Amino acid sequence: MKTDFHGALSAVQPRIRLSRNYDQRQHGYMGYALAMRGRIGGVERAFSVGIGPGAQQKLALQAGDALEGEAEAVADARLEPVEFYKAVKLRVPARAPQQPAATVPPWRGVPPALDVYRARGHRRLAEEVFAAGACTQCIWGCRMPVDIVTDPWKPAERQHRFEVFCYGPKTCPVYRAGPPRTVPGRGSAVWTEDDAVDAAATAHRGPDE
Repeated sequence: MKTDFHGALSAVQPRIRLSRNYDQRQHGYMGYALAMRGRIGGVERAFSVGIGPGAQQKLALQAGDALEGEAEAVADARLEPVEFYKAVKLRVPARAPQQPAATVPPWRGVPPALDVYRARGHRRLAEEVFAAGACTQCIWGCRMPVDIVTDPWKPAERQHRFEVFCYGPKTCPVYRAGPPRTVPGRGSAVWTEDDAVDAAATAHRGPDE
C-alpha cells in the first residue's frame, strides 16, 4: 500500500546492502537513501525513503531539495536502511539553493553514481561518529544492512545487523574507524575484519580522494 509523502531532504546517501560469509563479502547496490523531514501518512516527522539509481539519475536529488511522492513501508526492516521504498510519482517542487563547495564535512551536493562508490571502496566507520551528525548528512556516509550467512551448509540460518562505512577522503577530520568488526562463522569460528581490510579496499586512492 502506497503512502503519500512530502518534505525536505536532509541527506542523500548510497543505499547498499552487504552480504557476509565469514571472510567473504558482497555488496548489493540498490540505489539511494533519502533522509527527510516532512509529512508522511498525515504525520509530521523525520523519515527515510529508498529510491532506485534510475530515479536518482533522473532527478539529481541533493540535501535541501523538496520532494513529494508515494512510497510503501519496507517488507523486511532487517534488509533496508530506510523505512519506505518503491517510491513513485516523484516530483521536486523546489531545489536547494546553490552553495559553495564544502571544504570540511559533511560533503553534500548531488551524490555520484553507484559505480563511483563501488570503485572507491570504503572504510569501516565508528557508530558513534556516524551518529554524531556530520556523517549522517554526508554523501560519503553509508549505513548498510548486513546479511550474514553463519554456516554455508545451512544458508537459511542467517544473522542480521547494521554497519556504517565511509567512502570519503582519507583525510576527513571527523573520521574514526572504531574497533575491528567480527563475523561469526560455522561452529565457534569468528573472523575479524581489521584495518588491513580497509587499507586494501582503498589502497588505490590518494589521501585526499
